[in-house]
Amino acid sequence: MDGLLVNKLTIHSLKAAALAFACTVAGAASAADFITVPADPAQRAAPDLVSFACSKCHGPSGNGISISPLFPILAGQQATYIETQLKQLRQRARSDPHARAFMWGISRGLSDEQIEGLAQYFSSKPSAPASPARDAALAAQGKEIYERPLQLESGEVNCENCHGVHGEGKSKQAIPRLAGQHRGYLDLQIHYYRWQLRKSAIMNQVSAALTENQIAAVTEYLGTLQ
Repeated sequence: MDGLLVNKLTIHSLKAAALAFACTVAGAASAADFITVPADPAQRAAPDLVSFACSKCHGPSGNGISISPLFPILAGQQATYIETQLKQLRQRARSDPHARAFMWGISRGLSDEQIEGLAQYFSSKPSAPASPARDAALAAQGKEIYERPLQLESGEVNCENCHGVHGEGKSKQAIPRLAGQHRGYLDLQIHYYRWQLRKSAIMNQVSAALTENQIAAVTEYLGTLQ
């Protein structure tokens, strides 16, 4: 079966599963409370935390490169972004289904020191290698979308200006690295923003402005970057 078709089927399955999952956890206050981390920062340093909790989803060897597109690749991610997201998850300020189901319980006992240690740990790992485009024409379209200004109601934005020329992100503004991320994960997160399951003044608008084909093109392109 064609690789691009397999990827599209995978993404459609992820979105369908996410919608069903959202309905399942919508009424639950803490869907992930069965997974907890000791609050005492002296009990678990970053490598031990990774082995205890993180590696189950974010890379079995602790390298931060997840296998499933349900979970983000954290290797080489901007440390400030990881730190910001973990603190939001600890505060339950992110309510998208997978955040609620997996990360609310894991993050609730983390201290600031542990969060900083995890952020530094994953950001120091080698980033995931780029993967060849499954559809060269689609990737080229994604490159054009990524680099050109996008007109929104609030004004003009540009993916490249925020996330970097090579998708590397920006540390000072806690803007995530997108290069080399799972295409399926990026697609799902863009839809979470579109569905208002993740909140960002800019990304909610951007995700609403993009067509399904444009989302597929941008995620295809970003998967080729390193």
